[in-house]
Amino acid sequence: MFGETVPRPQFMQSEPRMSTTEALTDDEFTMQSSSTASPMSPYYYEQGRLSGEGSPMTMSPWNQTTNSPFSKPQWSQEQNSVPQNALVGSLVREEGHIYSLAASGDLLYTGSDSKNIRVWKNLEEYSGFKSNSGLVKTIILSGQKIFTGHQDGKIRVWKVSPKNPSLHKRAGTLPTLKDIFKSSIKPSNYVEVRRHKTALWIRHSDAVSCLSLSADKTYLYSASWDRTIKVWRISDSKCLESIHAHDDAVNAVVCGDGGVMFSGSADGTVKVWRREPRGKGLKHAPVKTLLKQECAVTALAMDAAGGSMVYCGASDGLVNFWESDKNYAHGGVLKGHKLAVLCLTAAGTLVFSGSADKTICVWKREGLIHTCMSVLTGHDGPVKCLAVEEDRKAAAKGDRERLWSLYSGSLDKSVKIWSVSESMNNDNNNNNSNDQVRHHRMASDADSLPSVSDSSFSSGRTNGRN
Repeated sequence: MFGETVPRPQFMQSEPRMSTTEALTDDEFTMQSSSTASPMSPYYYEQGRLSGEGSPMTMSPWNQTTNSPFSKPQWSQEQNSVPQNALVGSLVREEGHIYSLAASGDLLYTGSDSKNIRVWKNLEEYSGFKSNSGLVKTIILSGQKIFTGHQDGKIRVWKVSPKNPSLHKRAGTLPTLKDIFKSSIKPSNYVEVRRHKTALWIRHSDAVSCLSLSADKTYLYSASWDRTIKVWRISDSKCLESIHAHDDAVNAVVCGDGGVMFSGSADGTVKVWRREPRGKGLKHAPVKTLLKQECAVTALAMDAAGGSMVYCGASDGLVNFWESDKNYAHGGVLKGHKLAVLCLTAAGTLVFSGSADKTICVWKREGLIHTCMSVLTGHDGPVKCLAVEEDRKAAAKGDRERLWSLYSGSLDKSVKIWSVSESMNNDNNNNNSNDQVRHHRMASDADSLPSVSDSSFSSGRTNGRN
């Protein structure tokens, strides 16, 4: 299977704005391809429509009635002796689809469309807090602060209580009420967000899709479906800049070293920006466009081993990557999924891609060569988010090979925990004994890559885009 070229879906929609609905199954995908152009179709996207007027979550085929948020979580341990690249266990709490994950040490934060943020410690429920805002689309941790981005365009700030680490209190919102009041006085602070509607430039007018911290942890970047990226100074919660970054929803943002920032959008582009000081503020200048294609860009990630690679997942199921230390030369394409790539993360020499096809590909990087070590299966819905932490128990034992704990959140309402090794000598199985681990090597040879020009990559356009 992996030796063949994976066909590109002609029209794939997923929760990162592409532009209307959640990731679909194969049958639903076929049905959508034939009906999406019609204004009567539930997948029809009207230009300028905000998420509040018809949230993709409400149209999701995975959107089912949930049980009480106070029901007990179900934790299932798969086995006592865990082989490499295997499922350790599953965590299911019947309160909503899992949209976001963040891990730090032995703590795991999960966000869902129930508006609850759950905190797990050593895979047991430890704490939780609830937002009155929309579904939790993104979570990022910075010291004792937790930032959450929501469907309704709000960014919440939470703090861990110094007296009781299990207690989380809301510390405010971005922007602060004080800054909103001060800005609202001047008419020049209002910008047009769509026809006949204006809003303060310091506020997002649509869903916050992604959050990222600068390398020095000084700035927070928020990407939104309102087509902007806003830059916040963490020390005083001030919005320093609003970048009109793309011509469609911004689905992903990730920060590199040296003030470099990358953005990916439903308009099919990946752009590089560089932060420049401007008096008391700052300004982000565009450096170059790495990718131009019809398929929506859904996820971005930097490799963990020095940040020399930038990875981009898209709705066509492909993962492109570029070499940042070679003026962002296009390095190759990873072909491992049948449907849209919805999330990416990296650790050590490994790269993980989660997809609407319900699988997770584990890629090992050696130079420009990426080998698909494992295809992890077990989710019953699209894999929406990923987080990874080093297995400290294995490190404490002095294991020669690094082990990673990979967390995957899905629209099947579960979080799965996997034990993944950087070793190529695995057990040739994953969570299911009858599932074979598939291997696929992809190098940047001329036969496997589209044409590359000026270190940017432009793909052929597909049909049926809204």
